[in-house]
Amino acid sequence: MEFENKIAIVIKNDLMAWQKLNVASFLASSVAIQFPETHGKPFINASKSEFLPFIKQPILIYKADDQAQINRAFIRAKDRELHIGIYTKSLFATKNEGGNHLEMGKTTDENQELVGIVIYGENRKLNKALNGLKFHE
Repeated sequence: MEFENKIAIVIKNDLMAWQKLNVASFLASSVAIQFPETHGKPFINASKSEFLPFIKQPILIYKADDQAQINRAFIRAKDRELHIGIYTKSLFATKNEGGNHLEMGKTTDENQELVGIVIYGENRKLNKALNGLKFHE
């Protein structure tokens, strides 16, 4: 099945494994929250137990080998007016949403230290924004 839009996450490759998983989880949730059309219906098994729905389409996860690569993807996505969510290095030190908002409010687009971004939007534009990045292993 071909989707009109795409969800992609870019994560810095030098993070610890738990950090990569944490960043990917938070960023994926932001798309599901903001765009209800991206998630499906709850699952019901043969026991009639109901479980939470998934996002309906694949989430492609790319790696950024350095700060320049993730910054380039961010700028290119912004220039193409795609929907962007960010995770900065300073968020690893916060303990709640209030702390996250305080940390985010301290930086500008030019001086934030990105460790992960999620991009959602039209396939062609997203492909151009991520040109040159490789899939995460």
